[in-house]
Amino acid sequence: MTYVEVKAQLSIEELLRAVGQLSQLELENFMQRAMALRAQRQAPSLTHAETELLQRINQRMPPKIQSRYDTLISKRKAETLTPQEYEELLELTDAVEAFEAQRVESLVELARLRKLSLPELLQQLGISTPEYA
Repeated sequence: MTYVEVKAQLSIEELLRAVGQLSQLELENFMQRAMALRAQRQAPSLTHAETELLQRINQRMPPKIQSRYDTLISKRKAETLTPQEYEELLELTDAVEAFEAQRVESLVELARLRKLSLPELLQQLGISTPEYA
């Protein structure tokens, strides 16, 4: 690693002269780190709690369960459900509703953390409400 001798307080020009002393490889490394610092300052950072809530909000039902639920809903609409399938649909409906309730709880908590109303948060996240809601 090359060391650059600089004064304790630097003007932008002095800093650029110091950076100019770096090798090509060191300059590229410096630029990447400077750009990462810039991006970090420009992008809003999330707290640990917000990150966890967003992960819960964006979580989806396992595809196998969602597929079976959709199949049973279709059979119910077509009025071709067997009694056993009807019982399975009731169980899956409870599971889907509990899953969605946890998602809504996470949305409400995130709105509270960000000091927003729930509709404001939904708009901020680009989440539309179902037409039947």
